[in-house]
Amino acid sequence: MAIIITDECINCGACEPECPNTAIYEGADDWRYADGTDLEGNVVLPNGKEADANEAQEPVSDEIYYIVPDKCTECQGFHEEPQCAAVCPVDCCVPDEDHVETEEELLAKQRFMHHDA
Repeated sequence: MAIIITDECINCGACEPECPNTAIYEGADDWRYADGTDLEGNVVLPNGKEADANEAQEPVSDEIYYIVPDKCTECQGFHEEPQCAAVCPVDCCVPDEDHVETEEELLAKQRFMHHDA
């Protein structure tokens, strides 16, 4: 499953540079599928949605740092544990019960976003 940042976030920003998928953004910032990935132009995502990887998407949160579920792989294929959770000083990076995925699904998402991986 993806990781979610809870309302306990203190906006310290420690998590953002740790994400190998650039799935973490500061509150109110737009995001793109292309950010930190090999995705470009029109793509069909693993969940079947179509998107322009370069098009700005609406922020998931306006107030705190947030994680884009479609880009979060829980660091599968990169690290032993989610790096955002490892560095968070207030333990607000937790599993997102609304986005449950198997290890195989997370690894497939990682390979989709990073063609060299």
